[in-house]
Amino acid sequence: MLVLGLDPGLRHTGWGVVEAVGNRLRFVAAGVLDTDAQHDLAVRLVTLHAGLIEVVAKYQPTVAAVEETVVNKNAASSLKLGHARGVIMFTAASAGMSVAEYPSKTVKRAVVGTGAAEKEQVAAMIRILLPGAGFYRSDATDALAVAVCHANRTATTAAIGRSMRSSIGGAT
Repeated sequence: MLVLGLDPGLRHTGWGVVEAVGNRLRFVAAGVLDTDAQHDLAVRLVTLHAGLIEVVAKYQPTVAAVEETVVNKNAASSLKLGHARGVIMFTAASAGMSVAEYPSKTVKRAVVGTGAAEKEQVAAMIRILLPGAGFYRSDATDALAVAVCHANRTATTAAIGRSMRSSIGGAT
């Protein structure tokens, strides 16, 4: 399974692709889609859509995982972020991918072990969990963390399902 992790933002949207086979993870690629703050909102949203389409076409992920939005005190900023997040989720879903959502604390807990982890701790663990990932901007590192979180959740859910089926099958 190829997981596309996404850290949405209107100025910078991080993306990361991770291959998950069982409980093994492999770094594939990562980057950041940037928009120009001088452009209108609609142009910036089109830029995010077009950039994500390129990423999807190049890497062909099978599922997407998106970090949930934290509501800011500034309502206008939260609304703009919501627009960006909507475009990102729409683009992934329209490409045929299922889209999972995770709160940032869940992502941090899955990667570092605590929901209160700092960005530097997340980045350090991503480099350990995904050899070859190297050093990326925090937006891309956060997106890789979302992908790792989803891959781990999927592997755990599958293992539980196999265990339950075998215990039910073994009881007959």
